[in-house]
Amino acid sequence: MKNAVAVVLGGGRGTRLQPLTKYRSKPAVPLAGKYRLIDIPLSNCINSGLNRIYVLTQFLSVSLHRHIRGTYRFDNFSGGFVEILAAQQTDSPHGTDWYQGTADAVRKNLRYMTQPGIDYVVILSGDQLYRMDLRAMLDTHIRCGADATIATKPVHADDASAMGVMKVDHDGRVLGFVEKPKTPEAIDPVRMDPAWIDARGVASGGRDCLANMGIYVFNAKVLQELLADESHQDFGHQVFPHAIGTRNVHIHLFDGYWEDIGTIGSFYESNLELSRP
Repeated sequence: MKNAVAVVLGGGRGTRLQPLTKYRSKPAVPLAGKYRLIDIPLSNCINSGLNRIYVLTQFLSVSLHRHIRGTYRFDNFSGGFVEILAAQQTDSPHGTDWYQGTADAVRKNLRYMTQPGIDYVVILSGDQLYRMDLRAMLDTHIRCGADATIATKPVHADDASAMGVMKVDHDGRVLGFVEKPKTPEAIDPVRMDPAWIDARGVASGGRDCLANMGIYVFNAKVLQELLADESHQDFGHQVFPHAIGTRNVHIHLFDGYWEDIGTIGSFYESNLELSRP
């Protein structure tokens, strides 16, 4: 993992988590009594041997910055770091803007991710609860010769309306991508045969949609090229729907516990589940 860096998107406003986000950003919200949401992606990175990590921050970030500075320290010999990249004004024509989306946040900090010796960029959301070995995802990316790889989780169509949903070919290459389909007509073109999921060692249980988990691996050079179009401000809405026609985009199938903590209800349920044996 020496030739890879991680980027955690920690700038979310978290309006649906009010009042928990009245004075702090979404990734700074406490979890399970002693952690913060940001600890989940950072822990997954470190336990996967990925110890060069950038955290992109924006809204109400003081509490988040304090937590990161006080928690994550590496010895002088490992070369590891967790570095905060806060939204800032620069001399570029668009440098005075806030981050306009997930892709725009990465674009404005590309110079840190495209330095010599960096071949792969792993991008993670800062507000999800899961445990994943990111080395396995990077292995999938390299084995498939992919330009970009998206972590996906099988879900039922009824649960897919709040997620990006993908259609893939026999080998796992993405053929279609629909962001947050709201109607059956929008979902139908990207439905999968559950037998395809079963054949990959994951029990589908009738689930026929592959949902975007918000975890990506890019070849560093490809990421730079895809973000050259400044009209593409979000990975789900613009970057991936455009990339699947011109790039080799694959999926990494995952079926462990994963929860997008986007509402008070999901936050409450996640805390209860963490208390169970």
